[in-house]
Amino acid sequence: MNDSIFTGCIPALMTPCKEDRTPDYEALARKGVELIEAGMSAVVYCGSMGDWPLLTDEQRMKGVDALVEAGVPVIVGTGAINTKSAVAITAHAARVGAAGLMVIPRVLSRGTSVSAQKAHFSAILEAANGLPAVIYNSPYYGFATRADLFFDLRASYPNLIGFKEFGGAADMSYAAENITSGDENLTLMVGVDTQVFHGFVKCGATGAITGIGNAIPKEVLHLVELCKAAAKGDVAARAKAQELEEALAVLSKFDEGVDLVLFYKYLMVLNGDAEYTLHFNETDALTPAQRAFVETQYAQFKAWYAAWAA
Repeated sequence: MNDSIFTGCIPALMTPCKEDRTPDYEALARKGVELIEAGMSAVVYCGSMGDWPLLTDEQRMKGVDALVEAGVPVIVGTGAINTKSAVAITAHAARVGAAGLMVIPRVLSRGTSVSAQKAHFSAILEAANGLPAVIYNSPYYGFATRADLFFDLRASYPNLIGFKEFGGAADMSYAAENITSGDENLTLMVGVDTQVFHGFVKCGATGAITGIGNAIPKEVLHLVELCKAAAKGDVAARAKAQELEEALAVLSKFDEGVDLVLFYKYLMVLNGDAEYTLHFNETDALTPAQRAFVETQYAQFKAWYAAWAA
C-alpha cells in the first residue's frame, strides 16, 4: 500500500483575494490549516483551482511560503507558460519544504509533441531534488501522458510515483490498467470530483484531489471513506457511497467546467468565507441564474445529507 503524500483526500486550494484583487495569503494559510484539521491529508497549491494562469510566479511562491510556514503539507502545481517558470516554481517548492509536486504538461507551445513534453517533465523532475511527484493528466491540457512516456520518465526519476487523472472513467481505467496497478510504490489519484467512486472502487486509487472538498470537506471525506471501504468489499459501504456520490452529482459536476473556480468560491461565500467573494479578473462572475442554481442545489444537498447521515 502506497503511504506517500499522495493518499487520502486532498483539496486543491483556491486563492482568496483582497479588495485590490491581490492574493490574501493569510486567508489562504488559514483555510489550509482549517482543511487539514478537518481531516484532509494535504493540500494542492497552485493548480487550476488556485487560478495559476492569473498569478505571477512570485505570487504563487508566496502562497506556497505561507502554507509551509503554517505547517500545512502542500503539493505544488507546476503549471506554467514555459519550462523555465515551471522549473523555478519547482526549485522553490523543494527549497522551502513543500511535500510534493503535481507536474503539469507543457501548454501553448508544442503541447502535442511527446518529445517536447518529455523534455518539459524531465526538467521539472530534475529540479525537484527528490520531491515525490505525480503527473497531472487532463484532456484540457491537450496532451495525454501514456504508459510508455510515464515509465520512460520514471526510469530516470524514481521520485515520479504516481498519476493524477482528471479525465473520465475511461481515462481513469487506462491509468489503472496500464500505469499504476501491480506496483505498490505507485499511486493513482482521482483528479475530478465526479469520478471518486469509480477511481477508488474500480481502479484502485489511493487518493483524491478535490475541488468541492474546499466547501464541504466533511461530506467529501465521508465519500472517500465509504469508497475505501467499498473497495475492500463492504457491501453496505458500496451502496452508501453510490448514494452519496449521486446526491453530490450536480455540485461535483462544476469541477468539470470552465467556471469551476467561480462556482466553488461562491459556495465558500455561502459558507460564510467572505474572503472568497472576489476574483482576480473583475469581469469573472457567475450570472444571476448560475448563482440561483447553485444556491438551490447546495441547499438541497445539505438538507438531504443532514437527513441521510443522521
